Amino acid sequence: MTLPPHPSAPVRVVLVEDHRLVAEALGLAWADAVDVEVVATAGSIAAAVADVRRLLPDVVLLDRRLPDGDGLEAVGLFGEAGARVLVLTGEVTVSVAARAAECGAAGLVSKSARLDELTDAVLRVAAGEVVFDGAVLAGVLGKLTGRVPGGRGALTTREREALVLLAQGAGTEEIGERMGIARNTVRNHVQRVLEKLGARSKLEAVAIARRDGLLD
Repeated sequence: MTLPPHPSAPVRVVLVEDHRLVAEALGLAWADAVDVEVVATAGSIAAAVADVRRLLPDVVLLDRRLPDGDGLEAVGLFGEAGARVLVLTGEVTVSVAARAAECGAAGLVSKSARLDELTDAVLRVAAGEVVFDGAVLAGVLGKLTGRVPGGRGALTTREREALVLLAQGAGTEEIGERMGIARNTVRNHVQRVLEKLGARSKLEAVAIARRDGLLD
C-alpha cells in the first residue's frame, strides 16, 4: 500500500459528531498536527451543512447517528460544497458501508480505529482516494454490482485507463502522474466514467466495471 501524499497545506476538516467527548478528543489529538486542521465541529446535520457551506472544507468526517437524522442523508449536500465525506461509525457492516458508498461517501472507518489510521484515511480521502475497511470492501462491491445502471456510452481509451487506475486504488494525484495529465483532467475523465457507467461514486464505478468485465 502506498503512503498518502503529504499535503502542501493542512487538510481542512469539518468534524460532525454529537458526542462531545469524542469531538473534543479528536480536536485535541489534531491540535498540533501539521497535515490535518479541524476548522469546525458540528453536533447536528443542520449545523454541519451550514459550516460546510461557509468554510468549504476538504473533508467532512461524519458520524452517522445525529440528533436530527442519519448523517448519510446529507452526504450529497456536502458534496455540492466540494467536500469529500469520510463516515466515522461504530457500525462497520457491509450494509452500512454499501449505503455510504451509494450516497457518495468516499470512505468509511470504524470509531475504534487508531488515530494514525483515521489520519491516514482523512489524508487519502482528501487526495481523491476511496477508503473502506478491507473487512467490508468485498461485500460492498458485491452489493453494488447488484445495481442495474442506466444507459451508458463506450469509454474512451483515456477514460478506461483512469478506470483501471481507480480499481488499483490510485487517487487523483497518482492517476495524474501515471497518465501524465493535470488533476482537473483526471477529474473530468473520472466524472465521465461515472456518468457513462451510471455510477454515483468511484467505488460503485469500479464495482460495475468488474461486474461487466471492463477491467479484464
